[in-house]
Amino acid sequence: MELVVSDLDVARGGAVILRGISFRLVAGQALVLRGPNGIGKTTLLRTLAGLQPAVAGRVSMAPESLTYAGHADGIKAMLTVAENLTFWAAVHGGGDIDAALAAMQLGPLRDRRAAHLSAGQKRRLGLARLLVTGRPIWALDEPTVSLDAASVALFVAVVRGHLARGGVAVIASHIDLGLDEAAVLDLVPHQVSGAASARRDGFDEAFA
Repeated sequence: MELVVSDLDVARGGAVILRGISFRLVAGQALVLRGPNGIGKTTLLRTLAGLQPAVAGRVSMAPESLTYAGHADGIKAMLTVAENLTFWAAVHGGGDIDAALAAMQLGPLRDRRAAHLSAGQKRRLGLARLLVTGRPIWALDEPTVSLDAASVALFVAVVRGHLARGGVAVIASHIDLGLDEAAVLDLVPHQVSGAASARRDGFDEAFA
């Protein structure tokens, strides 16, 4: 498994905001993206995921090998915890629901409707989806939002397990996850001069 990014330029609102991004990740490796709010971490992840085109450069990986977890949890409020995971497992061709529930300590909540979960529980459910996709490359945008310290530790353990199985992870995070084995990419040197001023007032980077 390999993810190769070569001389990538990405844009938001029609303006190039990051230029010359290059890195290579192989099985078992993780990369943490760093930079201030608005620099373009979400835009870069969405470009890797194929949700928007690159301005220049190339992203190379096996077809249908990447799953993207953005700011939204991607859960259906009227379904139970287990039903949500069953749905996503079916979309991606199957997955071990029980293992995902256990990994994020959602077993006791398996029959509770997602609408009745706390913000942190919803986030854990959203992250549990990763485990049922069967996809080896994870692109994660601020995955620890709404999580307490114990839940962050659960998430980090899940990522380490994924890497140990030969997976790859690209993570945008403002906090120190304690994932010391991950490489770090500082996006500040790649920021296009004046790009911050091109951002529209009130524009939510979650949809960049």
